[in-house]
Amino acid sequence: MDDRAVARALLRLTLGINLIVHGLVRVPKLTAFADGMARDFQPTILPSALVHAFGLVLPFAEAAVGALIAVGLFQRIALAAGALMLVALVFGTALLQRWDTLTQQMVYALLYAALIATRAWDRWSLDAVRSPSRPAEP
Repeated sequence: MDDRAVARALLRLTLGINLIVHGLVRVPKLTAFADGMARDFQPTILPSALVHAFGLVLPFAEAAVGALIAVGLFQRIALAAGALMLVALVFGTALLQRWDTLTQQMVYALLYAALIATRAWDRWSLDAVRSPSRPAEP
């Protein structure tokens, strides 16, 4: 058993579960979550309607991307989508000048980068099962 493959699988699973739960706990209070985001961003340059729409979509995007990452399906696309989601969150967090939160988000950025960079070590995922002779996607 390759330690790198095990470490990568555990990191991928942990990040995926984190995202799934992050998204799903917001669904029952979706409108309140989106309203709160729009209210928080009122002093910024972002249009309130755009922030509200982002708040309505974000929990579902987090849960879907998290599920794909957790099971290791379409990893390249899922990890890129998660990283791009994070870029949007970092931008908003910087506009709000919430530097402590931004520091935490940069840790997530490192996790995405590490998982993207180590796709060659993937052995324990649905992508690996679907195509055992090569990484899941070009």
